[in-house]
Amino acid sequence: MMETMMAENIRFKDHFTPLSGAYADFRPSYPAALFEYLANLASGRDLAWDCACGSGQASLDLAAHFDRVCATDASAAQLAAAPPHERIEYRLAAAESSGLADSSVDLITVAQALHWFDRPRFYAEVHRVLKPGGLLAVWTYGVQTLDDAKIHAAVQHFYREVVGPYWPPERVLVEQGYRGLDFPFVEIAAPACTMSEHWSLTRLLGYFRSWSATGRYIAAMGRDPVDDLGEILAPLWGNQERTIHWPLSIRLGKTTSREETHGNPTAHG
Repeated sequence: MMETMMAENIRFKDHFTPLSGAYADFRPSYPAALFEYLANLASGRDLAWDCACGSGQASLDLAAHFDRVCATDASAAQLAAAPPHERIEYRLAAAESSGLADSSVDLITVAQALHWFDRPRFYAEVHRVLKPGGLLAVWTYGVQTLDDAKIHAAVQHFYREVVGPYWPPERVLVEQGYRGLDFPFVEIAAPACTMSEHWSLTRLLGYFRSWSATGRYIAAMGRDPVDDLGEILAPLWGNQERTIHWPLSIRLGKTTSREETHGNPTAHG
């Protein structure tokens, strides 16, 4: 088992261990209505697997709806930043080798991480561990928009021109909202969701420091590009919180052979 885990870690593309503190502190929250919807759609509420859980953002929301949550990640540093919860078991494991029992899971969630996986091997693991009628839910959020045109333009320039060359190639899948991604399941129409936050400038800059592209820029250039962005934004921002929106793209699938029809909720952050 240990040799298998070591082999998995060799293949693991670890973009976030150096950023684990910022990731835990500054990532936006997912809509509460999304987790209620998924719990109602799942085959049961015994066990949810939050795959590539990071520092537990989605794991905590799942714990409000499921008796047990197994939250796995291939980064020990990310797991160390996750808050403890009586219904959550945090486990160091690759997405493609969970260690969970066959046909044991009601719901699998993958939040902002499917683009990093060896998807054929992960999908095989999904088919192995899901109960009959179990649900896989994957989602990703794209580029944020801000409520001020000048601030938005400066942030877009930072995203595309400053740290843009440092995004890993998988980022294009996020920008596409996982559209066209291979997804070998009986697909269910997903709800339309938007993530929204009201943040200070300090919080927004912390979020930018949690980006893998920012970490790669710092490693290559030896300086933090967010410092320069902060100087640009400070006179534009003012002493207030501003509204930020992210488009949230969701794909849902079951391993059953027949398609089911479900209504979509309205879910907003």
